[in-house]
Amino acid sequence: MEAASRAGRIIGVLIIIQMIGSGMVNFVMEGPLSAAPGFLVNASSHSRQIALAVLLGLVTEALWVGIAVTAFPVFWQRSRRMALWLVALAVVSLAVGVVENIGVMSMVSLSEAYAKASAVEREQLQTVRVIVASARDWPHFISRIFVGGAIFVFYGVLYRFKLIPRALAGFGLIAAVLMVTAVAMPLFGHDVVFPLLAPMGLSQLILAVWLIVKGFRSQPGLGVEPSDS
Repeated sequence: MEAASRAGRIIGVLIIIQMIGSGMVNFVMEGPLSAAPGFLVNASSHSRQIALAVLLGLVTEALWVGIAVTAFPVFWQRSRRMALWLVALAVVSLAVGVVENIGVMSMVSLSEAYAKASAVEREQLQTVRVIVASARDWPHFISRIFVGGAIFVFYGVLYRFKLIPRALAGFGLIAAVLMVTAVAMPLFGHDVVFPLLAPMGLSQLILAVWLIVKGFRSQPGLGVEPSDS
């Protein structure tokens, strides 16, 4: 029981770190990539900042794996299948996140070439701008979908086995569905629906505080499925 509570508190801390790191990367450190007049002009003059963002981004992606691994012993006792799904989705999201960050560094390289190029060469580099940007953007959206799937499984276990209050877990499940819906919109030719991401931020913050204070609920024998494989 103490081990489950300790695991919950560790996960709460990891969620807080992940939220801070993700916010820093997406809204601050990688800001020059999306700010006017565009990454072709901006990225080369912010190359060190963006390189640090890539490293921090990889760490924040890896934290999902850390969360899955920390939760694994607790979840395995209750549902082996869902414990494995959580780890698998977290690992896949990290792998796709690596591809995304390779794309970010490709944007920096193209920007550096653009800064040194002549007017004619710049016209040629403009033609590949969309391709290089897309090589970063599409893995980003796919990675967020896998993260949303991992979060859905995570909250699903919490809800099914009452490891936290079911109202909170249920809210997290809804927030995960909204998150996946929001980031999947570009796959169908639409923009990301950012307001749909707000419930996930709120849910994760509340969950993190709850876990740090309370940890996972320990209820021996309740909802445990030792035969689940």
